[in-house]
Amino acid sequence: MSIGFVAQAWAQQNKSISVTGEINSEIVLDWELISAHEVEEIGDFSITNHLGEPRGVLQSAKGVPITILLKDLVFNTPSPKQLSEFYFVFEAEDGYKVVFSWNELFNNPLGDKVYLVTFANGKPMEEMEDSILVISKTDIRTGRRHVKNLVKIHVKRVP
Repeated sequence: MSIGFVAQAWAQQNKSISVTGEINSEIVLDWELISAHEVEEIGDFSITNHLGEPRGVLQSAKGVPITILLKDLVFNTPSPKQLSEFYFVFEAEDGYKVVFSWNELFNNPLGDKVYLVTFANGKPMEEMEDSILVISKTDIRTGRRHVKNLVKIHVKRVP
């Protein structure tokens, strides 16, 4: 890898996430806000493809559960009964997208294991090549919802 490539990758590194859509008001999660929350030990985390084949490992990872960062969202609905109609589209800078339902995140133990990674492989988030990284620790095929360089979370509602 040449020095020019490293400089180019660093310059394109994302530093914040916009949360938009079917919520009362847009919020922005930046490194400072994310880092202000208490982090949890994730440990070593294996990344596998859709066939379950190894693709990499995050070593000594730490992170903030996404539910902590999204807990104060006010959804555009008059009734909590309708929360089951909401879902979240996590979008990376390169356009890669993954989906979590409101129930997966806020009504299921899975939600407590979806992390924004703040430290991995000996580096803090600001120095990680993947920048703002989301993982779902309970997934079987972990690479399917492994989002590198997260830039947006779209809050949507089933029509």
